[in-house]
Amino acid sequence: MKWFIIISAFFSIIMVFNSFYSFVFNSVSEIKPNYKSDFNSDSFYNLHAISIDGDKIDFKTFKGKKVLIVNVASECGYTNQYDDLQYLHRKYSNRLVILGFPSNNFGKQEPGSNVNILEFCQSNFGVEFQMFQKTDVIGENSHPVYKWLSSSTLNGWNDKSPKWNFYKYLIDEKGKLSKVLASSINPRDSIITDFIESD
Repeated sequence: MKWFIIISAFFSIIMVFNSFYSFVFNSVSEIKPNYKSDFNSDSFYNLHAISIDGDKIDFKTFKGKKVLIVNVASECGYTNQYDDLQYLHRKYSNRLVILGFPSNNFGKQEPGSNVNILEFCQSNFGVEFQMFQKTDVIGENSHPVYKWLSSSTLNGWNDKSPKWNFYKYLIDEKGKLSKVLASSINPRDSIITDFIESD
């Protein structure tokens, strides 16, 4: 009887863990954008960030293109997605901009300096898309870009902040937040490529 209780408890814990893992990593946001009537899509183009090389990048330069924003890390189970992001960059550079924000917020999986991060990305994955300086993407000290992405009062509908490294946000060519995707969604997934290729 004692072993039966222990085994039952063990499997109960496994089931709870699997449910939690599925919720955090494998769920795709099914929220349909329902923009507030007073939402100003130009607000996205008022943002800016400092590149990993130290240059100020004004987001107004992205007008007319779709944008994929992703928080990245060098020591994550999803780090190989750098390869897939670079694939998208090369294939769709005429219509898509990829913005990578290194962050140490999850599992302390981005411990290096900006120099270390850039060297790692270029030597291991040949990254050519736009990378920014290491920053916070959650909490009170989160970067203004991530405050915009995770506040419905700013982006018009979404309040979801990243839950792990390689969480993805898709912005359409008019500056509106279109989709919020879990870390497990590969950059080559049809959810993303269909969005890129749509008119």
